[in-house]
Amino acid sequence: MAIKKQYLKSKPVCKVTFSVPAKDADTVAVVGDFNNWNPKGSMLKKLKNGTFKGTFELPKENSYEFRYLVDDAYVNDSEADRYQWNDYAGTENAVLEV
Repeated sequence: MAIKKQYLKSKPVCKVTFSVPAKDADTVAVVGDFNNWNPKGSMLKKLKNGTFKGTFELPKENSYEFRYLVDDAYVNDSEADRYQWNDYAGTENAVLEV
């Protein structure tokens, strides 16, 4: 898994590209605080090499809890900036700092 951040000078946002290697998966979405944990509109596109990839513009100077939804199973990103316990989910979520 990989997270690439690109800060824009023209807008107060960060373009964040999420990459998830999941050759055997049918669908992968990134869900989190930034989209009310709703996979609709946050599906990643499957590339020919089996990696799912997508880029989103997120307001900078924020931190966001997030997880991947891989074929209806929640997965944390091993390269997250940090992890934070979430009482509602009863587990740790990955955290993205932008």
